[in-house]
Amino acid sequence: MLVSLAGIPGTAHAHEHLDHDRARQALISGEVLSLRQVLDLVGREYPGEPVEIEFEHDDGLYVYEIKLLQPGGTIVKMKVDAATGTIIKIKGRGIERRSND
Repeated sequence: MLVSLAGIPGTAHAHEHLDHDRARQALISGEVLSLRQVLDLVGREYPGEPVEIEFEHDDGLYVYEIKLLQPGGTIVKMKVDAATGTIIKIKGRGIERRSND
């Protein structure tokens, strides 16, 4: 669950630091793929430059939330299973899909 703390001074940086520490521990323990691996997997089907990335633990699952700027200028938002690199949900201009669709 992501809780926004943007309005509280100093908490945005603390939240980013917590995400970074959580991601590092999950990577060290082998629970997740590295961000580089996930971006490589995602980029095969959806090329683009990442403009925002969040790491979350959501409903017992580690997830990368990624916003990609595609070559044509379209922003694609996706949730990716951090353990497998599988796209769980994707949304963008003309694209909307969940893994169970």
